[in-house]
Amino acid sequence: MSTKDIGDIAEAVVTAELMKIGKKVLKPVGDNSRYDLVVDEEGVFKRIQVKNGRLVDDAVRFATCSTYGHRGRSRRTYIGEIEYFAVYCPENNKAYLVPMDATVGKAKMVLRLSPSRNNQQRGVRWAKDYEI
Repeated sequence: MSTKDIGDIAEAVVTAELMKIGKKVLKPVGDNSRYDLVVDEEGVFKRIQVKNGRLVDDAVRFATCSTYGHRGRSRRTYIGEIEYFAVYCPENNKAYLVPMDATVGKAKMVLRLSPSRNNQQRGVRWAKDYEI
């Protein structure tokens, strides 16, 4: 399966999950936007970047910036370009909606499914709090 296929599946699942909870979901035409979906909340548009999450050590992990391999591996954030990350994790078949503000300053985000081995509580982002 190609990375394009993986991304398309994540986008389709997130769209379905948002629609199930009554959201009006819009999709931009073309692939050149910094966001994948838009949710219309009574005339207020919220831009969403869909990411594929990976389940590692009982936590869903995803990148909060894009990497351009053809430009010397530079990273580009989404600050000011989206309001939410929507994350689909195929290993647990769940989708999450994470506000951009919760990710600022991080290149990667971790959503814990269970307590860490050292029982750290401070700064932990629980996946259940963001589940769609």
